[in-house]
Amino acid sequence: MKVDGSVGWELSKVGAQARELEEMGYSGILSAETSHDPFLPLAFAAQDTQRIDLMTGIAVAFARTPMVLANIGHDLNAASAGRFVLGLGSQIRPHITKRFSMPWSHPAARMREFILAMRAIWANWHKGEPLQFTGKFYQHTLMTPFFTPDNTEHGAPRVFLAAVGPLMTEVAGEVADGVIVHAFTTEKYLRETTLPALERGFAKAGKARSDFEISYPCFVVTGRDEQEVERAKAQTRQQIAFYGSTPAYKPVLDSIGVGEMQGDLNRMSKQGRWAEMAGLISDDMLSEFAIIEEPAKIARAFKARYGDIVDRTSAAYGGLPKEARANIVAELAA
Repeated sequence: MKVDGSVGWELSKVGAQARELEEMGYSGILSAETSHDPFLPLAFAAQDTQRIDLMTGIAVAFARTPMVLANIGHDLNAASAGRFVLGLGSQIRPHITKRFSMPWSHPAARMREFILAMRAIWANWHKGEPLQFTGKFYQHTLMTPFFTPDNTEHGAPRVFLAAVGPLMTEVAGEVADGVIVHAFTTEKYLRETTLPALERGFAKAGKARSDFEISYPCFVVTGRDEQEVERAKAQTRQQIAFYGSTPAYKPVLDSIGVGEMQGDLNRMSKQGRWAEMAGLISDDMLSEFAIIEEPAKIARAFKARYGDIVDRTSAAYGGLPKEARANIVAELAA
């Protein structure tokens, strides 16, 4: 199993962080799009590493156009000698329309077309195929030599797609190289909703499961003593409550029989009662979403629950000492 770790946005420190992750045996480096650009840290990390994958986890697709991300994806893949993975997500409508001032409609269909449009652009650059992509949402029909990259020896990057609902998950199975499962996922939902949707996508594309990677950044609750464990539980409850307030994620709560809680969480979030929301997350719910173990048993517990499904993980146990983290990475990799 591959294990991915994160770097921060302080560019003067990214190189050292990236080297350390590679030396510790991590398989990939993640950079997320939250309050900073997700691509710049990976450009810096590419200069200080040789083997490790470089992945956005995630970049917001609908904040940009296929041509913009085709350019960025090409450049980072070339700079890293073929190690870049373009991890994409749709975000939700209010952020796309109100924060990014970009159009929103039919997210699964739009994402499918977005990725196919990028692949058409890359096919033009890397294989010399005519650029004639005309879809419902995107049209790309003009490319001249002046705008065509010539450093094409490493080809196009891999594309991973973040998905929760079955429609977006099916799109990932059809047109992406991997899926990024949301941390707000239960084992039951993963097995009964995510996997069947991926299989439908595979069937559409005529691809095999072996052609595809499932990445799951599972919640992990751990610590070196009881105080650290309780702190981790509190933080994880808060995260679960935050995600559970999103109406689109109600089916995940339904999978463990607590779907009625979604309305309560949503109302409390609108009232700004964030601290109270965590109190609704019981110990049983917490165990459905998180691996709760002492550091030495995390890898074994993760493999027991997800070893037959998941290809790579970016579970957060960054608070542990370096040696403990390296042991977990080595055990999962083995």
